[in-house]
Amino acid sequence: MPTYSDAHLKAVLQGTRSIAVVGVSTNPVRPSNYVARYLGLKGFRVHPVNPASAGETLYGRKVVASLAEVTEPVDMVDIFRRAEFVPAIVDEAMEVFPDLKTIWMQIGIEHPEAAARAEARGIIVIQDRCPKIEYQRLFGELRMGGFATGMISSRLR
Repeated sequence: MPTYSDAHLKAVLQGTRSIAVVGVSTNPVRPSNYVARYLGLKGFRVHPVNPASAGETLYGRKVVASLAEVTEPVDMVDIFRRAEFVPAIVDEAMEVFPDLKTIWMQIGIEHPEAAARAEARGIIVIQDRCPKIEYQRLFGELRMGGFATGMISSRLR
């Protein structure tokens, strides 16, 4: 698994305003759905991409079939697809978003060759991580749920 410094991940998230989520599901119990919802609630402009759900509405946005159908600039492409689909997604993203800053592959997804192609174009690539989890961890939100408080105690308060 590639390693990334907290400062690097935080800078990527702070520099991102618009995210295309490829492979997002309209099923609310799927991780891609609640990650997209969370990112939208945090102020990111989320563009849902999934050919199986094209035309449906997810959190007030029309789901499109491909990245080429996203009509606004995108800073980050967040990939919720198996590794064998990553090269085509990366190639399409680089073609349709000339100012793309980041390719983010979700937990369990890595593709070194596609990552190298994107990095050669100056695009930041993050693999095997979740932007929702990293956002919560880096911006102190895990504390809100009682996690990562730095306190170990079995005493009731």
